[in-house]
Amino acid sequence: MTDDQISIQLIQGPIDVPSASILPLIGCGGECVFIGRTRPEEHNDQGSLIALEYECYEEMAKKTLIELATESIHRFSIGYIRLTHSIGRVEINNASIVIAASSMHRADAFRSCRFMIDLLKQRAPIWKQEIWSHGTTWSKGVPLKP
Repeated sequence: MTDDQISIQLIQGPIDVPSASILPLIGCGGECVFIGRTRPEEHNDQGSLIALEYECYEEMAKKTLIELATESIHRFSIGYIRLTHSIGRVEINNASIVIAASSMHRADAFRSCRFMIDLLKQRAPIWKQEIWSHGTTWSKGVPLKP
């Protein structure tokens, strides 16, 4: 694995999906892009979801995301991974995460994106506050499995 196989970006606000989905042309036959968006939602007590607010420990988050990308590259024969995650406010229908992976074959690119989003939610120090029409709540997150 070399540094030119991974791009990790933490950006303020929503993500420009077309820009965050661009992968280098390095002779890979399969590319997969996962996009996570703030979806409309209703809470019994809090009302309508307005936005999500992301906070993170940036230095540790970048380190963790690089480790996950490196593991994914080795596990799935990935040529390149680009991961962009929002910090700050992301309103309904806007993207808060884009993971793009390229590989020789599509199956590895699909597996890489799934691996990255699942483990990111377990390992990365990124927290999500839900902003509702009648208050706020913190997302419980995904517990680590032994």
